[in-house]
Amino acid sequence: MKYEPHPIDTSGVALPEEIVELTELLARNTHENWARRRVREDWRYGPRRDDARREHPGIVPYDELSEEEKEYDRTTALETIKAILSLGYRIEPPDSRTTSSAAADSDAGDDVAALLASLDAKA
Repeated sequence: MKYEPHPIDTSGVALPEEIVELTELLARNTHENWARRRVREDWRYGPRRDDARREHPGIVPYDELSEEEKEYDRTTALETIKAILSLGYRIEPPDSRTTSSAAADSDAGDDVAALLASLDAKA
């Protein structure tokens, strides 16, 4: 069987700068979710992938990933955002009054707070 991927066509989607900035936060979150799942499945860091030993070199904090690995997560995040927009949905910066407490409660609270501050400064 020959498989030909057919993702949503996002070639015509232009992203505003504040949405592009959101990409890095979502890329980090993509990695954190992937790593959390691996750790829950008893995987751990290893210098090379070894399925039998459940070791993977990517089980490190996002900031310690190679640029190549970060780019994979960025592309995933960016294409997801573009697909959402191409399907007719809108993404708008949140009202900082309603998201400040939610950001403070999350593991990525500092990242969210910094993003919100930068979006507020541009508004």
